[in-house]
Amino acid sequence: MVRSVTNLGRSGVYDWMMQRVSAYVLALYTVFLVGFMVFTDITYESWMAMFSQTWFRIFSLMALVSLGAHSWVGLWTITTDYIKATAPRFLVQAGCGTVMFVYFVWGVQILWGH
Repeated sequence: MVRSVTNLGRSGVYDWMMQRVSAYVLALYTVFLVGFMVFTDITYESWMAMFSQTWFRIFSLMALVSLGAHSWVGLWTITTDYIKATAPRFLVQAGCGTVMFVYFVWGVQILWGH
């Protein structure tokens, strides 16, 4: 019988799908930002006008969530491949998860704070 050996008891297909979907969101976000910077005269006012729109804040929040999900799957894979001892692997994963959580909360505060 084959058992799940991926993180949090999910299947590898779920992690693979999460990597792909988050990669597409991040790619679209990057293409949009590059396009905005190429075709717009970037000033403080134009930048603030874009970030004041709700649809762009939601798009940016999707990019933040995608960045967290994408990096978590990648970091989990790397740490389980290269750190075999349970305690050090847990500490590294906990540290990475804490940093990602702090960056996410900070990003939400920047996007939605006043």
